[in-house]
Amino acid sequence: MKNVFVTGGAGYVGSVLVPKLIIRGFDVRVLDLMMFGSKGLDSVKEKCEIIRGDIRDSRLVERCLSGFDSVVHLAAISNDPCSDLNPKLTEEINLEATKNLVKSARKMDVRRFIYASTSSVYGIREEQNVTEELQLKPLTIYSETKAKSEVFVREANTKDFTTVILRPATVCGYSPRMRLDLTVNILTEQAINKGKITVFGGKQKRPNIHIEDITDYYIDLLDIKKEKIAGETFNAGYENHTVLQIAEMIRGIIGDVEIVVTETDDLRSYHISSEKIKDKLGLFPRKTIKDAVIDLKYAFSQGLIPNPSDTIYRNIARMKEIGAEGLLK
Repeated sequence: MKNVFVTGGAGYVGSVLVPKLIIRGFDVRVLDLMMFGSKGLDSVKEKCEIIRGDIRDSRLVERCLSGFDSVVHLAAISNDPCSDLNPKLTEEINLEATKNLVKSARKMDVRRFIYASTSSVYGIREEQNVTEELQLKPLTIYSETKAKSEVFVREANTKDFTTVILRPATVCGYSPRMRLDLTVNILTEQAINKGKITVFGGKQKRPNIHIEDITDYYIDLLDIKKEKIAGETFNAGYENHTVLQIAEMIRGIIGDVEIVVTETDDLRSYHISSEKIKDKLGLFPRKTIKDAVIDLKYAFSQGLIPNPSDTIYRNIARMKEIGAEGLLK
C-alpha cells in the first residue's frame, strides 16, 4: 500500500494521521467537507492533494478513488450530541455514504479498506472486559449508524478487497485541528483556563487512547499482511478509568485545581479489552492519558490553541452555528 485516500482527513484524527502518512512515503489524497476548516493540514497542504467536498457525492467519491489502492475512512458526523442534532444527516453520512464508499472502492479496484468505527457501539455494559465478540448494543443514532456500517464493511471483504474495522476508545491529546469536546481534552482545558474541573457523574468508565497511538494503528493496518486482518474487527483502547479518576489525574499534572461533581443522565460506561489487537497484531499503545495532558498543557502554553471558547473546537457548537440542516441535500 503506497497511496491512501483518507476521508475526513482534515479532522481531529486526520490532521495527525495525514502528515504521518506523508512522512512515511505514502501518496495521500484527502476528501473533507471542511466543516471545521482546513487549518489542521496547513503543514502538508503542498505535499498532498486536499479536496473540499461531500462524501455523499458518489461521482466525486469515484474520482477521488481513481488510482488509489487503499482507503482510511474517518469521515463521519462524530459523537452523540452532533448526531442527535440531525439524525437524517447522520444516517446519510455515517451509513449511506459509507455503503456507497465501499461499493465504489470495490469498483475502482481498491485493495484495502480501513473503517473507523467506535467503541460506543457496545453501549452500557456490565461485563468486566468488553471484547469484540460481544453483541453490540448501540444506544444512539451515532452508534447505531456505526454498528450498521460495520456489518456492511465486514461483509464486503473478499480475497481481493481486504476490509478491517477499528473500534477506537475516546481519543485524547493535541491535534492541529483541536477538539475540546472529548473527555480528557475538555477537562484539561477547564483545569488550565478555569482552575476548576466540572465532572458530570464521575463513576462512568471512559476508555481512552492517545491520538498518536490511534494514528499509528491506522498506518500499521496499511502494512500488515491481509491474512491477519481480513474481515476482522479490533478494539483500540488503553486506559479504562472513570471520569472522576481522569479529573484527578489531570489535577495531579496541572496543579491547584478544584473538582466539582454534578449529576448527569449520561450513563454510558464500558471497560473495553484491547487484548485481541495486541495478541494478534502486536499493536499496543506507547502513550498515556498523562502524556495527552502534558501535550495539551504545552500546546496552551505555546498559544497553539488560541481562544479556546471558539466553536471551532467543539463539534456540536459548530454544527449549530453553521446550521446542520444546511448540509442536507
